[in-house]
Amino acid sequence: MKKLLILALIFCSFCQQETTTTYYLIRHAEKDRTDATNSNPDLNNFGIARAKKWASYFKNIPLDAVYSTNYKRTQQTAQPTADDKKLSIQSYNPRELYAPDFQKATYGKTVLIVGHSNTTPAFVNAILGEKKYEDMSDDDNGSLYVVTIIGNSKVAKIIKVE
Repeated sequence: MKKLLILALIFCSFCQQETTTTYYLIRHAEKDRTDATNSNPDLNNFGIARAKKWASYFKNIPLDAVYSTNYKRTQQTAQPTADDKKLSIQSYNPRELYAPDFQKATYGKTVLIVGHSNTTPAFVNAILGEKKYEDMSDDDNGSLYVVTIIGNSKVAKIIKVE
């Protein structure tokens, strides 16, 4: 009986599911470039359309949170998805990627993160703990990085969504 109890405990320890955290990271959609001196431009018409396409892409993906930098173009890219999911957009500091408080707040959740051509791959690298991805090209507004964490295992992939 004692051996059976030990075997049952060992079996149950293997049956426990590990927590999964999934991050979807995108760069903001196309911005208005008509005023080169504007450091915080709105999206242009193509960008507005792309933001709506992102909302459509995420329609059947359950999201627990939407994060964005505090720039018009990232907020405007995130807004249609946040509206669809009935979520508010939470701001993050692009100078503090994958900070401990962010990790704690998003643990076990599925999260969309909207950033920039340099911060999006840098955020992925911070999550992975290695420099795997370079900055995105300035005309790349359709790459989606997906990072899945299960226990201590981290897997990242890029999907082109055009």
